[in-house]
This record gives sequence, C-alpha cells and structure tokens, in this order.
Amino acid sequence: MKKFSKQRELILRTVLSSNEHLTADNIYETLKSSNPNLSLGTVYRNLTQLEEHGYIKKINIPGDPVRFDGNTEEHDHFICENCKTIIDINKGEIEYVDDSLKKRGLKINSTEIILRGICNNCNTDT
Repeated sequence: MKKFSKQRELILRTVLSSNEHLTADNIYETLKSSNPNLSLGTVYRNLTQLEEHGYIKKINIPGDPVRFDGNTEEHDHFICENCKTIIDINKGEIEYVDDSLKKRGLKINSTEIILRGICNNCNTDT
C-alpha cells in the first residue's frame, strides 16, 4: 500500500475497519477527539482522493448523505427501512436478468442495486 499522510491513513483505516457504511461526518466525529487538528474539509478531501484511487467505494443513496465503504468489490446494498442499517449483498445473491437484457441489445458492464425492506433484526414476522 502506498505511504499516506497520517490523517489520510487514519481516515482510510477508519473506513476499512468499520462494519458500517460511514459518512464523512461519522468519520470526522470518530477521529476528532484524538486528532484535534483534523477538519471536516480534510476528511472530505481525503475521502475523495481515496475513492478516486480505488482504496474505498463511495455509495450514493438518494435522499441520504454520501457514505463510504471499505469493500471495493462490486456488490449491492440492502437498506432497512426501519433501522436504516445498510447491508452488503454479494453479486451472486441476486438473480440478474442479464440474458434478457442481452436480447434487447444491452451490454451490462456493472450494476449498483439498492434494495429496500426490513432486516432480520427488525422483522417481527419471522
């Protein structure tokens, strides 16, 4: 891995070590007490650089702040409408309609699917 500034390294480590999909504000709040010279602007700039160079992935969810994911493999997301938890969904877990789209002349290079529903922890029907 490339040598980064102390602040960029801390930001990257925070994203990679989290099981959540953090916002820039989450990261700033996590790091500011032990790094008083850290600014929110610095967090945003470093997140942008890390995402542009493929170290992390930016997640754009309509109506939600931008979030950052340490899992850079192509995958989708499930959002619980109750607790707002975001869960990674591996590509093999969703049945794709690639063949029917190919018949229409469409070539799929990548997908970003956001599924919404109720997670296991919130589902009282089970």
